[in-house]
Order: sequence, then C-alpha cells, then structure tokens
Amino acid sequence: MEDDLPRPRTDAAGLLASEALDSYSQDELLARIQLLEAEIVRVKAHHARAADHMKFADALFKPRENN
Repeated sequence: MEDDLPRPRTDAAGLLASEALDSYSQDELLARIQLLEAEIVRVKAHHARAADHMKFADALFKPRENN
C-alpha cells in the first residue's frame, strides 16, 4: 500500500546550492558548470513543452462563445 503513495520530491537544486565547493578542483568545477548548464537547457525545454501543452488544452476546452 505504501508504494501507492506519492513520493516527496527532493529539492536537488537546493542541495546543490548549499554544498561546499572548496574541495572541488577547477576541472571538477568546470565539469559541474557544464552539467548544470545542460540541466538548465533540459528544464527550459520541458517548461516550454508544458506551456505549449497547457495552451493547447486551454484552447481545446475553452467555452464556446454564443453568437
């Protein structure tokens, strides 16, 4: 039954933002930057698709005007 319950989301971005970076080398920091930039692109693309989907749904279910 517990498997049916929604899992709480972790705030991965918050965890990353609070992580100490002192132990990382410059190469590791650059690799991290590249990974995070790729993730930003992925999230923006998903956001755009979700916005398009919402526009389509709004247009599909919009009440018709009586003329």
